Amino acid sequence: MPEAANPQSPAPLPVTVLTGYLGSGKTTLLNRILSEDHGKRYAVIVNEFGEIGIDNDLIVESDEEIYEMNNGCVCCTVRGDLIRTVEGLMRRPNRFDAILVETTGLADPAPVAQTFFMDDDVRSKTRLDAVVALVDAKHLPLRLKDSKEAEDQIAFADVVVLNKTDLVSEDELAQVEATVRAINPAARIHKTERSGVALTEVLDRGAFDLSRALENDPHFLDPEDDHHPEHDHECGPDCDHGHHHHASDIHDVSVQSVSLRAGEMDPKKFFPWIEKTTQIDGPNILRLKGIIALKDDPDRYVVQGVHMILEGDHQRAWKDGETHESRLVLIGRDLDAERLKRTFEACQA
Repeated sequence: MPEAANPQSPAPLPVTVLTGYLGSGKTTLLNRILSEDHGKRYAVIVNEFGEIGIDNDLIVESDEEIYEMNNGCVCCTVRGDLIRTVEGLMRRPNRFDAILVETTGLADPAPVAQTFFMDDDVRSKTRLDAVVALVDAKHLPLRLKDSKEAEDQIAFADVVVLNKTDLVSEDELAQVEATVRAINPAARIHKTERSGVALTEVLDRGAFDLSRALENDPHFLDPEDDHHPEHDHECGPDCDHGHHHHASDIHDVSVQSVSLRAGEMDPKKFFPWIEKTTQIDGPNILRLKGIIALKDDPDRYVVQGVHMILEGDHQRAWKDGETHESRLVLIGRDLDAERLKRTFEACQA
């Protein structure tokens, strides 16, 4: 559990992990961060500096590892170890507003996210802010056919930037958006051309921090039919929202999301259940997020996980009139939705 922050130590730096296939527009986005006059100091960590092709006029001075830009941002390459690269940045005298890590070549963002979860030294100075996936609206259907990683990137994301929307028809765009939703119903989607997303929508969002995401949007974990008016599903009164869209209806998508809801939980049943579930299904669970109502506990308990790594903490007190309801969303492959639903409900007090 997080310790109380030392009042002397500076606030932890938000870290954004940026994923997306070659051609999805990451370089355009990174170049904007490194050259636009946004008044913030960002540190951008890239795999291959050469790929970005930064205009030399924008570079103020370069030591071998780190390039400083005249807008106050810096850019450096991951040399070997991400943790060492981050620690090197943290030792620089000028504080940054945020760090952005680009994961080219590391198609699966999970190991990068886990770094910021797991390493105590890095964790004390940084906090994982959001995993952002850039998606090429035109080529996504093809990507999903030939690559498991394209799906993982979307499944793992807190924010999806659906880019190059000018290259597809309205129908194609609606289809691609439905595909993204089928893979990851909880991600926030921004539709853009030429990576023209406001940087504030991508950086320092607090989207990975489930407590903050829930404060920004109390319905964050609701089945989307409950709070997305644009999805007017014909649902009967006893419709089960275990799956939103059957992913199989949309291309050959193998990632699914399972939404579970129940009443107040018996902590003696719930905690062993979630430990066991992440042990059994861990390799198949890409992300897990939930708010749990524990019996006789005045606070909401927020839990989230990445593969087998699980974190939980009390968030805040239940407000008057709030239904004490437990909700859990799992995103992954080969999940037995029936078993998960049955065993989750069996943890009720």
